[in-house]
Amino acid sequence: MALMPQAELDVTARLVRALLEEQLPAISGLPLEPVANGWDNVIYRLGKDWAVRLPRREAAAQLVLHEQQYLQTYARHSPVPLPSPVHSGRPSADYPWHWSVTPWLDGISAALVPQATRNAAALDMAAFLIAIHVPAAPGTPVNPVRGVPLETRSDALLGRLEDSGRYPGAPRLRKLWSEACMAAPWAGPGLWLHGDLHPANILLRPDGRLAAVLDFGDLGAGDPAVDLAVAWLMFDGGARQRFMAAIGPAVDAGTWSRARGWAVLLATAMVSFSDDNPQMSSIGRFALDQLLSEPR
Repeated sequence: MALMPQAELDVTARLVRALLEEQLPAISGLPLEPVANGWDNVIYRLGKDWAVRLPRREAAAQLVLHEQQYLQTYARHSPVPLPSPVHSGRPSADYPWHWSVTPWLDGISAALVPQATRNAAALDMAAFLIAIHVPAAPGTPVNPVRGVPLETRSDALLGRLEDSGRYPGAPRLRKLWSEACMAAPWAGPGLWLHGDLHPANILLRPDGRLAAVLDFGDLGAGDPAVDLAVAWLMFDGGARQRFMAAIGPAVDAGTWSRARGWAVLLATAMVSFSDDNPQMSSIGRFALDQLLSEPR
């Protein structure tokens, strides 16, 4: 069984309360409720208006610092709210990493709605990516595994595809990957990226309009194709065509080929390492179904 990365520290409500009492005593008495426990971070809702975001393993600790340093600048480009930190928490005697308090953003996770509702966000998602995919500020970090040349991720992807029981469509997925790696590389400046854009990080209104985008731990500068993989991670055929058409001529065929490669890479990671996370596994399997069912 392949599981999510193990937490290196148990981020309990008692620990979070102690951090708040030490560093934010004015709001430390508000109700505290756990709402998410992902690969990298634990999220608690604090009262009605705030969320507390804390790394659960050391690999995520630097990513929180990136959010604290860059997300406010990034958010100025976004047409929807983003969880920009309003407090940058410090390590304590009991907790070794930086952490954040952000606004609580209302919406329904796109991972929890019917496909038709998810499809209704296609044009809004295109508008969001057009808005944020602008040249990043000098010194913006480059994520070593997102928005980078695809061939640097080949060993990881091809290793996963050796599991023929998990991936009966492996030959076709290898071909899609090979085509993506042969596409012309990104030649422009590094653009602002989300880096981990999939339904569990997207909030929708009840009518399917985009409400907010979450989890910017992988933000950085690089090839925008990694974010365009959401075309397969979130939408089915008709909605995907609407999304791609709305993105328009700024994205060429080579970038869409690389985006398809990123979809293969991200979807297989979700399937291979989420046996204990049915929601994430379901997102990955949906994307693989979309990739494999497209006309050749």
